[in-house]
Amino acid sequence: MKNLLKRPKIWEFIVLISLIFLGFFVEFSFFTSSEAHRIEANLLFEEFPSIATFQDNTLLAFPNPANPPPPPPPAPERLWVIATAYSSTPCQTDEDPYITAAGTWVREGVVANNLLPLGTKIKIPELFGDQIFVVEDRMHWQKGNYHIDIWFPDYWQALSFGVKETYIEIIEG
Repeated sequence: MKNLLKRPKIWEFIVLISLIFLGFFVEFSFFTSSEAHRIEANLLFEEFPSIATFQDNTLLAFPNPANPPPPPPPAPERLWVIATAYSSTPCQTDEDPYITAAGTWVREGVVANNLLPLGTKIKIPELFGDQIFVVEDRMHWQKGNYHIDIWFPDYWQALSFGVKETYIEIIEG
């Protein structure tokens, strides 16, 4: 009789161990590692809608259609011009050699041109790199539209600049 009482306790223990083992096995079989990652990614997707899964193991970002990225800035317009130089000497300007056609004082970075509106910002990359010039003066009408005059503070600097063929980039007009 004693023997019969011991057996159910051992079998209960074995059944309990078996159920615990079976419970772990069932849990891991339902949620494989890729499934767990997919569930985690879906939770992440709900929090951050601009992230999606790709091939079960990679997070891939994509733009949010409600907030698209800004378009790239337009390429600057280029014009081929003849570049010369001038200074504030009476023989090269009108009756007031230090005032531009825009009504401002001459200074470094001032350019004269007949085509572009006053206030247009330009670059002359081949000659001056990234320096920005502003169209604030006009030239004689016979010079034409595709001619620029760059202001220099000294007559001899303007004279030594000479005449050059180059292109300009219009930044803003």
